Amino acid sequence: MKKLLIATRSAGKLPEMKSLLAGLPFDLYGVGDIPELFDFDVEEVGHTFEENAIIKAKGFGEKTGLLALADDSGLEVDILHGRPGIRSARYAPGSDSDRYLTLLKEMENARDGERGAQFYSAVAVYEPGTGRVATTNGICRGRILYEPKGERGFGYDPIFFADDLGKTFAEATLEEKQSIDHRGKAMAKMREVLLRDFV
Repeated sequence: MKKLLIATRSAGKLPEMKSLLAGLPFDLYGVGDIPELFDFDVEEVGHTFEENAIIKAKGFGEKTGLLALADDSGLEVDILHGRPGIRSARYAPGSDSDRYLTLLKEMENARDGERGAQFYSAVAVYEPGTGRVATTNGICRGRILYEPKGERGFGYDPIFFADDLGKTFAEATLEEKQSIDHRGKAMAKMREVLLRDFV
């Protein structure tokens, strides 16, 4: 089977993406499975989620010669004009909780009707040799709570209340989350693209 590299260093994201690609005719590899990538990284200098996903997929694909898949995703808060956006993972120094607590502090004066937000995901696949690139995307709407709820997930999951679930991503099981979330939607589209164009 053809090898497919999932180009992420996120310990939370890798198992999610592997499960979303399960059953496809590819041998799945993570960055940690390939010694030449231990010290390798790509600078995300794009201005959109799509641009950053392509930069990552191309960088890791060229480095390894493998078909490479990457996503770039983040939280866009309406009242903050789309912030933290592409800077979601770098919004504040420290841990995931440091970042979402910074966001909650910034939104402390936002009332119930002003807390709308969405998670956005762009997924890119790059094939070295042919130079072929394909992208898909997904969006999940919800709102930002006043305080974190739940112990699962990662990133901003404890403060994002998903409208379609009636709970936060951190309160949801992985299966519940993937059934409606941004990355699940983008990866469902990408599964079709991979089967059609890259097997």
